Amino acid sequence: MVKMIGKKESGRTARYIFFFIVLLLDLAVLYPILNVLAVSFSSYAEYSANPMMVIPRGLNLHSYMKVFQNKSIWTGYANTLWITFAGTVLGVTVTVLAAYSLSKKKLIGKNVVMPVILFTMFFSGGMIPSYFLMRGLHLLDTRTALIIPGCISAYNLILVKNFFESLPESLMEAAEMDGASEPQILGRVVVPLSKPIISVIVLFTAVGYWNSYFNAILYTKSQSKWTLQLVLREIIMAANTMTNATGGNLAEQNAEAVPAVMLQYASIVVAMVPILCVYPFIQKYFQEGIMMGAVKG
Repeated sequence: MVKMIGKKESGRTARYIFFFIVLLLDLAVLYPILNVLAVSFSSYAEYSANPMMVIPRGLNLHSYMKVFQNKSIWTGYANTLWITFAGTVLGVTVTVLAAYSLSKKKLIGKNVVMPVILFTMFFSGGMIPSYFLMRGLHLLDTRTALIIPGCISAYNLILVKNFFESLPESLMEAAEMDGASEPQILGRVVVPLSKPIISVIVLFTAVGYWNSYFNAILYTKSQSKWTLQLVLREIIMAANTMTNATGGNLAEQNAEAVPAVMLQYASIVVAMVPILCVYPFIQKYFQEGIMMGAVKG
């Protein structure tokens, strides 16, 4: 009896310790988000006094007004939304098609293709060859150049391939015996069973396109094709230039000037809120998909 009570007490203590550790990890992840939100809605004086705040102080919307006064912000939003949507649809489609083919044991050359795909996870052609490739394809200064380079990821491809391999082969064999072709098996059997992993890939791909800005710097010249991240970068750089020109003295700046650091916080919020709104719709599939896709090597 004493041993049973002792085991229960030790088990309860272990659970408390585990919950405490998880709580600390949750706070470590949540704190930066709360801090960014709080500072972005606070005045510069309050930020200077308490930069680690999690509750807004001295409510101030000048940072957001400055960001949205820039007419390019709406063009940047439109470009990023289109690139994210088109790139995600294309990327997920190509990934699913390639992963389904590679999941077939009877695929000729599979043992050669997989090492090549794995090689690309560690080595790439580099920035200069990529630029010359886009130029050779006459894609410079086009939105297509911002979609194609990030269309498919070796990591995502391997996750989906492993998930497909974990599906019961009997289902596909039964569909094949009923006269279904490979496209029909993929569309009517495999894809409906693969919602968890496809949701994960949608999230990974969309976040990658949404946060991408270096490709826009490298491949575009026209301001009309700038992405949101690049527009926000230019706004912050302009504020930094003014701050450096006046030595950080706000009194020497015009009445509408906003400190660069406040613009940085507001820009983070402007950039992260839309993509955060997507996550709640697919979070129920996220854990299942990432675990199932990582089961097999």
